[in-house]
Amino acid sequence: MLKNLDPLLNADILHALRSMGHGDEVVICDANFPGDSVAHSTVLGKLLRLDGVSSPRAVRAVLSVLPLDTFIEQPASRMEVGGEPHTLPAVQREAQIEVNAAEGREVPFAPIERFAFYERARKAYCVIVTGEERGYGCFVFTKGVLLAPDEPRS
Repeated sequence: MLKNLDPLLNADILHALRSMGHGDEVVICDANFPGDSVAHSTVLGKLLRLDGVSSPRAVRAVLSVLPLDTFIEQPASRMEVGGEPHTLPAVQREAQIEVNAAEGREVPFAPIERFAFYERARKAYCVIVTGEERGYGCFVFTKGVLLAPDEPRS
């Protein structure tokens, strides 16, 4: 065990998150997502797993160590419900709470159409599949930078 680290963050996930650079993206997806086949196309090239964990809980763990990009307008995205870009299922509302808490500000999810989400996920740094059984528990986060307190934020 390590102090001040969410215990869900295993060595493989910590290594991937630490290896990412500014602007790289991490995908957190539900158990229905074709994670293994998509992950083979990512920078990391293999699937990372958080079995038995909900997507919102995985979001909390990842964002406890990963800063979101403040230099872009939409550093957090979600898979759009088919044909309903404004519909937010419970899993996405719960994840939104985690994002806002981690950032200490409102960071609304940008919707991404399902097949566009798959394409974007293939270009991500890595994919983390959760044990989330609810549909649309799929998210993309863009890594930001940690700046000194006296540096401009955006």
